[in-house]
Amino acid sequence: MDIDRLRADTPGTAHGAHLLACGSSLPPAAVLRATIEHLELEARIGGYEAAAQRTDALDGVYDSVARLIGAHRDEIALLENASVAWCQAFYALPLQPGLRILTGEAEYAANYVAFLQRAKRDGVRIDVVPSDADGVLDVAALASMIDDSVGLIAITWVPTNGGLVNPAAQVGRIARRHGIPYLLDACQAIGQMPIDVEELGCDFLSATGRKFLRGPRGTGFLYVRRPWLERLEPAMIDFFGAPWVATDRYELRPDARRFETWENAYALRAGLGAAVDYALELGIQPIQDRVRHLADTLRVGLADVPGATLWDLGRERCAIVSFSVDSLDPATSVTRLRDRGISIGTSKPGSTRLDAEARNLPTMLRAAPHVYNTRDDIDRLIEELGRLARSR
Repeated sequence: MDIDRLRADTPGTAHGAHLLACGSSLPPAAVLRATIEHLELEARIGGYEAAAQRTDALDGVYDSVARLIGAHRDEIALLENASVAWCQAFYALPLQPGLRILTGEAEYAANYVAFLQRAKRDGVRIDVVPSDADGVLDVAALASMIDDSVGLIAITWVPTNGGLVNPAAQVGRIARRHGIPYLLDACQAIGQMPIDVEELGCDFLSATGRKFLRGPRGTGFLYVRRPWLERLEPAMIDFFGAPWVATDRYELRPDARRFETWENAYALRAGLGAAVDYALELGIQPIQDRVRHLADTLRVGLADVPGATLWDLGRERCAIVSFSVDSLDPATSVTRLRDRGISIGTSKPGSTRLDAEARNLPTMLRAAPHVYNTRDDIDRLIEELGRLARSR
């Protein structure tokens, strides 16, 4: 990859070492330009008029997202974030009392509280699939838990609190074999690893724009496999997703846009489309190769930081690095590093409570390089962490 070009394409690299792609990455100039140009068009001619003038380009975002994940355009709904996308699928599923939801130990808090709500409201049960010795969701254990009472398998592919990559495709094969709906949270996977929904075998996939995909905040999407479009009704509808065709009747749209509402942030949608196109132009496999190499470089370098502990699990590790330093308060460290032009973040136990309690995890530091980062960025972080640790 042409690193000089990537950094020139990324204005934020001029202002420090940003190593938080798992939170909200630095967008390329193309995303900034697409978003601002649409806002400027709205300012000149009006919001409705701008959307009408840019109809083809805005409509093309569905095609871009579909190409990114190996889907069809009618299987894509564009939404304001990954949590909304995930909830649109989850709350539309008709889970009856007594049915079981199977999930993993690394499940994200926003998803798990939704499980708890439906357990309280609808009488469903939550069963957690154990992890294997490497910390990965145990596929054999999952297979042994399957029976007629399983109404949904819902897992997080890449957890928010570390480099673990769960075996999403193996889970999909089990779900397909037994005809069980499969909801996959790909929030941290999208943009940093190749995705093919057919290979994954998922029925639903939720994702965000702001993380490794490098789109604007306030963007996300939902994939719904075609057979489900014939039988799934959103928990909430408006007249965009369900046109009012007679005084006593509405008709759901035949595509995944039944999960959308009429009003949208079209400038952000333009930015999302630019982000997807930029990632596709670079190539997702080269992106994965580079970000994983940088993350592995950081993992090795942390051995030079006094009192550092690496918390990442899994046989396959992605570009999220979770660690702690014995003498450092995580929140204070993030602030001090930011003052030195280095951006990383934290991961609190409440974000992945099952995993955190099972492993007695502290509030961890969390770093995630992207393609625009360099070895120098990694070295700066390691050097500053060491300096902070030795100064305590």
